[in-house]
Amino acid sequence: MSSLKNLYLCKNGNTMTTINGTYYNGQLRLERPIKTKKPVKVTVIFDEEVKTHLSLSDFSFLETQDLLKDYKGSFSDEVIEERRSAL
Repeated sequence: MSSLKNLYLCKNGNTMTTINGTYYNGQLRLERPIKTKKPVKVTVIFDEEVKTHLSLSDFSFLETQDLLKDYKGSFSDEVIEERRSAL
């Protein structure tokens, strides 16, 4: 996943490239270098910290089933709509 290059089209017509990295002690380290001819604006989004050890008890099929019991839509349709609205 870290080697994937994701390109998005911004509303102003410019492309936006996503890249993963790690922020620690005030330093941002990107997973791969980015070559630019001039300074570029960046947006940094911090992911929630994830537990390093997951166990089967962290997942509950019954709880998920209960949360979704009234949902009548299609997951696939929701993903398609979300991607279309992002353009």
